[in-house]
Amino acid sequence: EGKARSAAGTGDVKYHKGFSSDIDTPGGPVHLALAFNPSHLEIVGPVVQGSVRARQERRHDKRGVRVLPVVIHGDAAFAGQGVVMETFNLSQLRGYRTGGTVHIVINNQIGFTTSLTQDARSTLYCTDVARMLNAPILHVNGDDPEAVLFATEIALDYRSNFRKDVVLDLVCYRRHGHSEADEPTVTQPTMYQRIRELPTTRARYARHLTETGVVTSEESDAMAKQFRDRLDAGNAVAPNLTPKGKSGYAYGTDWSRFAREATEDADTAVALETLRALTERLLLLPDGFEPHPSVAKVNDARRKMAAGALPIDWGYAETLAYATLLRQGYGVRLSGQDTGRGTFFHRHAILHSRKDGEVFVPLRNLFEGQPDFRAINSPLTEEACLAFEYGYSTADPGTLVIWEAQFGDFANNAQVVIDQFISAGEQKWGRLCGLTLLLPHGLEGQGPEHSSARLERYLQLCAQQNMFVCSPTTPAQFFHLLRRQMLARTRKPLVVMTPKSLLRHRLAVSSLEDLTGGGFQTIVPEGDALDAGSVTDVVMCSGKVYYDLVEQRRERGATHAAILRIEQLYPFPEALLATELGHYPRARRFVWCQEEHKNQGAWYPSQHHIWRVLPPGARLEYAGRPTSAAPAVGDYKLHLQELRELANNALGLEGDKGKTA
Repeated sequence: EGKARSAAGTGDVKYHKGFSSDIDTPGGPVHLALAFNPSHLEIVGPVVQGSVRARQERRHDKRGVRVLPVVIHGDAAFAGQGVVMETFNLSQLRGYRTGGTVHIVINNQIGFTTSLTQDARSTLYCTDVARMLNAPILHVNGDDPEAVLFATEIALDYRSNFRKDVVLDLVCYRRHGHSEADEPTVTQPTMYQRIRELPTTRARYARHLTETGVVTSEESDAMAKQFRDRLDAGNAVAPNLTPKGKSGYAYGTDWSRFAREATEDADTAVALETLRALTERLLLLPDGFEPHPSVAKVNDARRKMAAGALPIDWGYAETLAYATLLRQGYGVRLSGQDTGRGTFFHRHAILHSRKDGEVFVPLRNLFEGQPDFRAINSPLTEEACLAFEYGYSTADPGTLVIWEAQFGDFANNAQVVIDQFISAGEQKWGRLCGLTLLLPHGLEGQGPEHSSARLERYLQLCAQQNMFVCSPTTPAQFFHLLRRQMLARTRKPLVVMTPKSLLRHRLAVSSLEDLTGGGFQTIVPEGDALDAGSVTDVVMCSGKVYYDLVEQRRERGATHAAILRIEQLYPFPEALLATELGHYPRARRFVWCQEEHKNQGAWYPSQHHIWRVLPPGARLEYAGRPTSAAPAVGDYKLHLQELRELANNALGLEGDKGKTA
């Protein structure tokens, strides 16, 4: 599931690749799926959980009886990687639980040569992290196959009965160190001297079977040879493997209908009567439900927006995007910290009654039999949660899966998920994924840790049409972008630089007509009525800085400068930009303006796209903050001073020293 039919791409080493097959059992066919995973230890665990949750929900398997997650760990990583604890913490949460996981720890006491307990962990057992759940931990001798089987059956029975995690600690050793080419006696001489004196597990068990009269030594040797011959011939060794297409397995998803190229074509406009009918349902609360007065004001404003009496704001446009997708048969899963309300008090997808604490979710009550809408307030963790949502999105192309960072700055707590799965999963493994990341971004004087989603890092990861990176500046743009993510004939990750102060900016609004017509614009043309023949400067920008520029231009009467908004930074709309630049035949000065520092933002990753479409002989200038090791200053007055200076530089204006921002 999630694997496109074409396998074009870089590929990966064999021990990272996933696989799936169907096995005949006395209870019927069982579909087995091995997850694709990188070398980054333990990160595949929450990916598996997300994939399992999606498969369970597709089957309406609320108790987790039809899909079972099994995760295999190493002893050193199980104790050492923090994502293990994060994933355990998800196991009993409403938005993440999968009915319990069977954890098998291959406790081979290697730890990539950090093999001594006093160096590897501060606990008696490598499995002690599971005690946070009071999960049963079964310690078993890996040299005793029958004991391993018995312990495994106990673990499965426990999970089946109690729907909770259980851990099997398989105490064993590796005969050849941490890889077949490694020489373990360099760091563990006494241990490996003893290991080399021991018979192999197969030889030990074969002797036991011979001594108890189950098989002769000749028969056991023949079994081993037959097995190895099948492996050498490249044949399947599972005796009950079902031929492809004959298992009767009916729960797969056809990913072949999705194009591999970054297709953008989609009709995302919605009829006015549909928007108003959905709004009526969205504002219909249960009898006696008393929302907070501030939330009631939001609902009153949305009622006026639907009537055309107020312009559309971000929160309402986003809600309508979800409602219209639900109406068209797509599910929506939105998760993150404070996501139900919205970090900036703008979404209100989950309502709470002041009277009795009752919870009501309007988007789950639009019409009978609608697809599921989930707004999930996640725990305070990023890595496991983002990995979970990636796994979910690779198993359900029919759901808009969104992970929202509280601030975009904090997404780098999950950088391994972004680097190894989201940006490269399709190229390495042919794995399609429609996951959307909402990353609040913008320098607003709040200091280095609440300013930047690190746009430059996502753009540096962009290649081969692997994902979309966008920075919408109006509610309508956000509405059409979210709808395009599901309606376009492709499934690619979407990274969105979302607003903070723009959520309530007087200029960052849209009209109903903007939702009922048009679509997502990868470039938004000049918005003011300038004389194109008199324009000498063209300023290109992306994101919130547009509003700083346009307000400065209006204040100073700088009608010589046109401002173009690049709303999609990847795939970069070069051809459209060339067309837009052609509207200004007298322009001689071309500027890229950004609020981020020069070594950050889109300047370095994207300028080559602009250079390619500039008129012959033209040069591209940079207007923005200088290079900096930190994303933003901590002093608000200095922030405002920097902002006014970069806007003046972009527009070719002299500084106005007598004014304060």
